[in-house]
Amino acid sequence: MPNIGWRIRRIGQSVFTLWAVLTLTFVLVRLLPGNPMGAMIEQLIRQGVNPARARELVSMRLSVDPNKPIPLAYVDYMANMLQGNLGMSMYYSEPVVDIIARALPWTLFVLSWSLFISFFLGVVVGALMAYWEGGKLDVGLTSWAIMMGSIPYYVLALLLLIFCAYRWGIFPTSGRQPTGVPPGFNWAYISGIVHHAALPVLSMLVASGVASLGMRGNSIRVLGEDYLRVARLRGLSDLTISTQYVARNAVLPMYTAFLISIGEMFGGSVVLEQVFSYRGLGWYMLSATYQRDYPLMMGMFTVITIAVVIALLVADLTYSFVDPRAGGQESESY
Repeated sequence: MPNIGWRIRRIGQSVFTLWAVLTLTFVLVRLLPGNPMGAMIEQLIRQGVNPARARELVSMRLSVDPNKPIPLAYVDYMANMLQGNLGMSMYYSEPVVDIIARALPWTLFVLSWSLFISFFLGVVVGALMAYWEGGKLDVGLTSWAIMMGSIPYYVLALLLLIFCAYRWGIFPTSGRQPTGVPPGFNWAYISGIVHHAALPVLSMLVASGVASLGMRGNSIRVLGEDYLRVARLRGLSDLTISTQYVARNAVLPMYTAFLISIGEMFGGSVVLEQVFSYRGLGWYMLSATYQRDYPLMMGMFTVITIAVVIALLVADLTYSFVDPRAGGQESESY
């Protein structure tokens, strides 16, 4: 495996990033003035809970023992994090891990469809723009791509909600699954899930504008390469040249952007799911902020951070396999 030393360093950087995030969370909980631990203890005392009992409850919910010295409390906290013990939700009174397990599939469902549709649409539109470079189709599609790339996803989400849900009634205004339909592997339930996820998915398609512009630039660069002229001189058909030479090489830099978009969309889901009342990770995280549910908020933040770090790591480690010319170096997206 080429540049194995670089790969080991890259993995080490990701591990360090995760450690830094968990350590920062501990510092916020335990050491800073006005920290969540102190606020939770005061809140329970105001509700009539005995101070000693309040500290015990907070210790259980945050996985941080306020009675232990800071070094020992830090070791216990990191051990709990590594074991998947993210504490107890104050608002829902259940383990944060259970809430994450319940919300994560819904977020992944929306993000996976958004990613694949955006990527496919971006590649196809970008290839068309490059093939007819300078023509009316190129000008029109470029204008569309710039417009899509300039619209914030949450603005598009609000517009879709107002017109497609409230005004025209085409899609549901909120929720993630149909009401009155028993959950199961049946057409009514599956179609209802798709119907509820349609607007969140469409809101994420703003990413296709950036992807199509990137694909256009890559394709134009590839079209000017000498090996394409050699391929034509060899008598290869236009179909072979376009599929095995142009498309294959032009789409390679898009691979890293595709993986990095996973992390970006996880972050974008925080606001998007709140707009559509779609109960995924983002919805629970923002709701936890409103409710001052610190264990749930920090648990969701940790999971989203892990998703971003892993997406970046996978993009770097696998890019050299997709494009051998990279030779194990950092991807072009950096």
